[in-house]
Amino acid sequence: MAVELKDVEQVAEALGKKFDEFKEKNDKRIDGLEAEKGKLSGQVDTLNEKLGELDALKSDLEKELLALKRPDGIGTKAASEHKTAFLQFVRKGVDTGLGDLQAKALQIGTEADGGYAVPEEMDRNIIQLLRDTSPMRQVCNQITVGSPDYKRLVGLGGAGSGWVGETDPRPATGTPTLGQISAFMGEIYSNPQATQTSLDDIFFNAETWLNEEVAREFSEKEGNAFLLGNGTNKPKGLLAYPLLTTSDDARAFGSLQKLISGAAGAFNGDRLIDLIHALKAGYRANGKFMMGNLTVAYARKLKDSEGNYLWRPGLEAGAPSSLLGYGIVENEDMPDVAVDANAIAFGDFKRAYTIVDRIGTRVLRDPYTNKPYVGFYTTKRVGGMLVDSQAVKVLTLSAV
Repeated sequence: MAVELKDVEQVAEALGKKFDEFKEKNDKRIDGLEAEKGKLSGQVDTLNEKLGELDALKSDLEKELLALKRPDGIGTKAASEHKTAFLQFVRKGVDTGLGDLQAKALQIGTEADGGYAVPEEMDRNIIQLLRDTSPMRQVCNQITVGSPDYKRLVGLGGAGSGWVGETDPRPATGTPTLGQISAFMGEIYSNPQATQTSLDDIFFNAETWLNEEVAREFSEKEGNAFLLGNGTNKPKGLLAYPLLTTSDDARAFGSLQKLISGAAGAFNGDRLIDLIHALKAGYRANGKFMMGNLTVAYARKLKDSEGNYLWRPGLEAGAPSSLLGYGIVENEDMPDVAVDANAIAFGDFKRAYTIVDRIGTRVLRDPYTNKPYVGFYTTKRVGGMLVDSQAVKVLTLSAV
């Protein structure tokens, strides 16, 4: 059944009503008698969980609605022939002529270690599915390259300047400092399995199955790497870069600024405001919070000095829920609320971090290792790198 705008609006209405009920119960919990607090705390937690479910449902429905509007790609004749031959290879293991069609469509041949390149349309669909399911891909910059590695230049400042009068001499200024940064690349793999019987079934959509299975496996692994990866045979994650308390003008490029919450394993609205305004105004324009689900639940209970809740539900189609006026990206790879946890990040993630996809997902069909299942050993190269270390700030839940 197709998703319609009215479905989103109905969920948004339910979200608003549930938020009103949550506020009423939470206020009673805060102001109530000690004897009532235990019972009310349980009700508040239940309502908080329901708010999270409705918020997630609204977001999912909006994504489905957007996907229905997305136009289908139109490929060349060579690409179409390559795709048809590739799907025949997936179903039957027949690769007659596939290498030639691949070379014609993609200008590449079969690699010596075996396997075939996924047709370009399917490859891009896999990346699109990854974008739909991965929080980091939803907010970070993404580029696709054809080479194994990726490098870029960044300006590190250093160009001199000064004020002069109309006829004053103008001595030469310093040369701007440029630095070269490289993406930390790695090869990610998955090995989805299907029976030959299911592959022989004409009603079995092998293309969709392979896309979704691969995308699910890849998104779980790479999403964690984009945030926490150590850079060894995998991307270096955003939180794996050095975290320092020094401000932008005193901190070396390639390290992020962290703010201290002032309470072990806890934070309040004032520290969230400090986190927002530690970021320069140019970055705040596209700023978002990133935190785990349990941290979002914690933040929903926070109020300002006038008793207003800092979290607000998105009550219109396309309007996300917000915290202090900024959108929230739920990322379950973010550390939960705990002592010394780097639990909250805020900033312009698109300017801060770049995800690099090498075009050319490859598949090796294996009907022998795990009979009666046919395995599809699928690999792709992907990387990531910090490109602007001033664009994101991190809140660390420490007392000092």
